[in-house]
Amino acid sequence: MFKIIKTDLSAPFLPGSMELDETDNELLTQYCVTERWTGDLSNGLFTLGEKATQAHGLTQRTCGLLNLIRCYEPLDRTRVLELFEQAATSSSSFCFSTTVHLDGAPRQPVFCVGESTGLEEKYAGTIIGVFIFPRFQIDLVGRRFKRQ
Repeated sequence: MFKIIKTDLSAPFLPGSMELDETDNELLTQYCVTERWTGDLSNGLFTLGEKATQAHGLTQRTCGLLNLIRCYEPLDRTRVLELFEQAATSSSSFCFSTTVHLDGAPRQPVFCVGESTGLEEKYAGTIIGVFIFPRFQIDLVGRRFKRQ
């Protein structure tokens, strides 16, 4: 899944939706690990949280886009790169899903939702978003899911 749309910042996130309550947050935490990230379009650097850094197999919390997506499925890398390039040229909202593959480890599904803003202003703009990691991994040998 790879989607990008032009952002209308005046529109509500989900028209007619209700706020998340504590039960929703508990369920999200039970089934997923979530972590915020930011991208500075003036220098092309992304800043990840500790969990996302580890999940992507990185040693530093700050990295470039190519280092970030290096662990994604090879067929998805080009599409994710194109999505970020589009988000860097026009304020927009986007989402994608792929799988993180690190040598010697089961594959980890990842979902990403974010938006770019400030591109119409006098500065380069920013991208912010959240990574969502389900609390299971895919064992390729038997195509089984491993619960974390």
